[in-house]
Amino acid sequence: MDASPIQDTRINLRVLHERASRASLQGILIAIVAVILATLAVCYVSERGISLEGLINAQRTNFALWVLDLMPFVFAYVGQYVTFTLAREANSLVRKQTRELRDRADDLQKQATFAATHDHVTELPNRALFSDRIDRAIRVCPDQGARFGVLFLAIENLNDVQDTLGAASSDLLLRQIATRLTGWIKPQDSLARLESHVFGLMIQDVVDHDSAEKAAHGLQKAMDPPFQAGDIKISMHTSIGIVIVPEHGEDQDLLLQRAGVATYMGSRAYNGFAIYSPTQDDESPRRLTLMGELRQAIDRGQFMLYHQPKIDIASGRVIGSEALIRWYHGRDGFIPPEEFVGLAERTRMIRPLTLWVLEHAFNDCAGLHRLGFDWTVSINLSARDLHDPEFPDLVAGMMARTGIQPDWVMLEITESSIMADPVRVLNVLERIHSMGFHFSIDDFGTGYSSLAYLKKLPVSELKIDKSFVMDMPRSESDGVIVRATVELGHNLGLKVTAEGVEDAESLRILRSIGCDTAQGYYFSKPRPLNEILAWQQSGLWKASRDSLSEADLRAS
Repeated sequence: MDASPIQDTRINLRVLHERASRASLQGILIAIVAVILATLAVCYVSERGISLEGLINAQRTNFALWVLDLMPFVFAYVGQYVTFTLAREANSLVRKQTRELRDRADDLQKQATFAATHDHVTELPNRALFSDRIDRAIRVCPDQGARFGVLFLAIENLNDVQDTLGAASSDLLLRQIATRLTGWIKPQDSLARLESHVFGLMIQDVVDHDSAEKAAHGLQKAMDPPFQAGDIKISMHTSIGIVIVPEHGEDQDLLLQRAGVATYMGSRAYNGFAIYSPTQDDESPRRLTLMGELRQAIDRGQFMLYHQPKIDIASGRVIGSEALIRWYHGRDGFIPPEEFVGLAERTRMIRPLTLWVLEHAFNDCAGLHRLGFDWTVSINLSARDLHDPEFPDLVAGMMARTGIQPDWVMLEITESSIMADPVRVLNVLERIHSMGFHFSIDDFGTGYSSLAYLKKLPVSELKIDKSFVMDMPRSESDGVIVRATVELGHNLGLKVTAEGVEDAESLRILRSIGCDTAQGYYFSKPRPLNEILAWQQSGLWKASRDSLSEADLRAS
């Protein structure tokens, strides 16, 4: 506590005491001077002069002087009394101010301690306090061995919410999330906000992989109900990373680092969570490097646009292609899209990446039509694109600049991107569809589909995921799924495209069940557009087309 305010008060008290004493002395001197002057005056009046004998007689015979002689003693007494009273009150004031200052200093110390160890938005513990709690939990029973789990919960779309609704609404959502998580954990567990979009949980019941998966499912269920920001209901997109003590380490820094690695893997996992595995460490430094280099790849011209042809099964002709981005890194060579697209979404580079794909795909599309190819070019959109209210305007500007017609393009979206926030996504899709663009649901059957929303979406195509198509000749269940999907799409008035066609038998089955379009390595792998055009005129294309006809003959 700062002693200067108390020291200043004590100095002021001493000054006040000195002033009171000085005033008392002045009063005594004034009284003495008054006695002397009065005695001289009485002597002069009665004796017609001033002498020692006259002064003595004046003091001896004049009652008024007797009273006046008492005044110095009265002033001295009153002065001492006032000084004593002031000193007592000042001491009381000093004690009171000292107590108030100490209480205020204690409050400030508590506030400073709380601010150093807690998040100011949610008032949850911060990373420092959470790390300390993990460290103490590890060492609380060194003989018995601590067993517990550390979970990271990352809110993937928090930045999108903040960009769209503002910081105040995102803070409100964070407080709602904190309240919900506080209600979900048990009293012996711990909860903290580690970063802007990451919460940490220390769960005592997580002791093995089974209990870790159970906790992850429970946490996902707790986060499923939408949150409220004003009149808007918002669904949070989450990913979860899990480490288990002591299986994954007994050092809190190492555990937190590995939980972060697992969270990243959880963002790429189908079920939305991942338990740490040592194999994940191999790609962690590489991922951090790529995250930094991704920002420079566009300027360096390291991205390329490939096309994979789409074949009309009934006629055997090329009716379009799917535009696919490729990254050829100067040091690491070819980097697959599944590795860097997720990074782009996490680092908020997905918008410039999507705009790059749109510009090059639109230009390729315009070039194809100038050459007389009546092709439809399919372009994949990210989930973050569909949650961006400015995205329809970006598409409109790009369309006007490249001179394409919207019905030359098919925009592909995924089920999971739709179901994450159907209301907002539907609004974005309707705006783009009003310009004349068509939509396709990519990887149909692998997401959390809802027919109630499917019938509301402005889609004209379903794409069956390649995982079903590739094993269809050998798996009866996959064949049933493909057949049911084709029937569903046709009943909804949609065309159906099968991805992953790699052999003539798969093609024959697709033709027999009435699938409209095929795409896969059986025809061509993704290549630059000029190679696709050369392939179409080559014997390779004719051979695959002829095999399609032969397959039809065998089927008949």
